[in-house]
Amino acid sequence: MPANPDPDLDAASPVVPAEAVAPLIRGVAVLHRLTEAGGTLSLSALERATGLARSTVDRVTATLARMGYVRLDGRDAVLAPRLMELGNAYLAALRLPALLDAHADALADELDESVSLAVADRDGIRFIHQATRRRAMSLSFRIGDLLPAERTAPGALFATEWTDADWRAWRERRAADPEDRGFPAVPPRESPAGHGDDGSFERRVAAARLDDCALDDQLIEPGLVAVSVPVRDPRTGRVACAANVVSHTSRHTAADLRATLLPRLRAAVRAMEADLAAAPPPHPTPPPSGLATWTGASKQELGREFVESLARGLTVLTAFGEGRSALTLTQVAQATGLPRATARRALITYEHLGLVRAEDRLFAPTPRVLSLGFPPLSRTSLPEIAAPHMTELAARVHESTSLSVLSGTDIQYTARVATRRVMSVDITVGTRLPAYATSMGRVLLADTPGVAADLGDVRSQGYAVVDEELEEGLRSIAVPVRDHTGHTVAALDVAVHAARHTVEECVRDILPELRRTADLVESDLHVAGRFTRVPVS
Repeated sequence: MPANPDPDLDAASPVVPAEAVAPLIRGVAVLHRLTEAGGTLSLSALERATGLARSTVDRVTATLARMGYVRLDGRDAVLAPRLMELGNAYLAALRLPALLDAHADALADELDESVSLAVADRDGIRFIHQATRRRAMSLSFRIGDLLPAERTAPGALFATEWTDADWRAWRERRAADPEDRGFPAVPPRESPAGHGDDGSFERRVAAARLDDCALDDQLIEPGLVAVSVPVRDPRTGRVACAANVVSHTSRHTAADLRATLLPRLRAAVRAMEADLAAAPPPHPTPPPSGLATWTGASKQELGREFVESLARGLTVLTAFGEGRSALTLTQVAQATGLPRATARRALITYEHLGLVRAEDRLFAPTPRVLSLGFPPLSRTSLPEIAAPHMTELAARVHESTSLSVLSGTDIQYTARVATRRVMSVDITVGTRLPAYATSMGRVLLADTPGVAADLGDVRSQGYAVVDEELEEGLRSIAVPVRDHTGHTVAALDVAVHAARHTVEECVRDILPELRRTADLVESDLHVAGRFTRVPVS
């Protein structure tokens, strides 16, 4: 079996506990390899990457597909947006993104530079929020990416609180991986010596302790500079996270960052700490219900192709959330509906993998939960979310389907799945059409302020039909796609030739399928958009 190139999922101990759930360990390995590969791998490549038997890979991916965490596309396994609910559970339990992301976003707007929030993850740092600027040369790090502490500004801040054991673990990792091959989010270190050598990092940590800030002067790659300030937990005084401003030497030198941007970063951090101090106690949100029953039913339906112990183990991570940051074994079992023995074995497995930590009989998720698919999925766009659902819709109704967004007084097509027919609608992604003349445009306009009176019915009934108004012989029906706030962000339609379907048939036969598809798209969008901004085009 090939060595694990990402240290975040290496076991905390080389000895696997006797009560660990082997199928859960295998499932985590598959998710990790898919994450490392950018979200997609062929099943044969997964077999090689994990060292698992092909039959095991098939059963694991079939189970993950049943859970909605993976999509099987021909011979490929593709990470699906619903997998982000595991990372969402960690981020909700942490609370920091919900409390601090508005300050980070405002600072990014004020400085016109990328701003991130990061937490410590053993001897690395992991991003929990990104407010990036769109430029020719822009920051490519994603929420969930893991970076070596010594090559970042936040890492020096976190290391000010390291114990002797932490420093020993860091030196062992540096000796075993001098080129940082275990951190795929950063380019390999060109030379073990230089900026990131042991002595240099220790001096930077000492300076960070003295200055209560840290600089990154091209530690990751030439041209990239950053300044970071700790955000402290008002209850303990310890570093809760680090706020980080990233720039390029074409705009700022490291000295410029300290002189011009650091004061504004410190002001933003003071506001963050004030919000942390004033934050009311979290309101526990209800955990997902019925998961244990669902896994049992799936096992009955699919038989040996469904690995129930893997599915049950993954549901354990969803027990955590806002107001449920640390749970007892009994609370985990109650939240998931699993037997205590099942929940206990899953927690033992996660503690072994470093995904959960245990202290005083309380279990809490660690930042490493974000390594389960979150980095590649955090950049997923709405067209990418919708595409597989649209493909299934087109196959069911045997007609072309499209997704569009409002652009001024026009709609712009952002995704399309066409069917093969002698007579078909010839429209491509990027096409713009007058909004009012299309069913998708009317659905989108119906959700805007000052909507025209004759679109009131569209808003109340939740769909629009256009009957040969744009072009003779072309008939279409559309429904809205809404974000988690209920705002219409896109429209989904099916377009047909008038000779194939009457208006009544469109409403009777196609509308239910359209609504079913929109519901599936919205469900994925709500999961993906909980802690990330999902581009609509």
